[in-house]
Amino acid sequence: MWMYEKKLEYPIKIKNPDPRMAKVILSQYGGPNGEMSASLRYLSQRFAMPDEITKSVLNDIGTEELAHLEMVGTIVHQLTRNLSEDEIKAGGFADYYVDYGTAIFPANAAGVPWNASYINSMSDVIANLTENLAAEQKARTVYDNILKLADDPDVIDVIKFLREREVVHFQRFGEALRHVTDLKDCKKYY
Repeated sequence: MWMYEKKLEYPIKIKNPDPRMAKVILSQYGGPNGEMSASLRYLSQRFAMPDEITKSVLNDIGTEELAHLEMVGTIVHQLTRNLSEDEIKAGGFADYYVDYGTAIFPANAAGVPWNASYINSMSDVIANLTENLAAEQKARTVYDNILKLADDPDVIDVIKFLREREVVHFQRFGEALRHVTDLKDCKKYY
């Protein structure tokens, strides 16, 4: 059980609507390298971990990814609130809008809905942790790509925060991998 404090991990106050950016950022909600995929991957993999140290790392990061999912949803919501029909059309948001309006739905930037093939959980601890290192690098790259497309300082600020958390997660998974390989008989875990 978790204690939930009803505030975002980082403040989000986007003043200007931008359906073009909303569509791009939506990929970090429901895309293959997004926050939903990360949270479900890590929270599923924690059960295969060999000790409380590595279970805690996956639980902590998986839970934080849920907080990031909430943040990305908030960003998209703030970028799409009160859009006019003209803004929806001009911003390239019409295809998404037809199916979901301005509701937050897990899909990638191309509109493909999220699916479980984006995650993996195996009994091989080394494979899981190595995959997680790659997943964090992919998520960082997506945030880098978003930053290249963004011009609103309010959006850039939050995306930079989320990007930095991917770097920290990468480091923590590296520590967990080193810990697991240092265990006396780690061979039984892979």
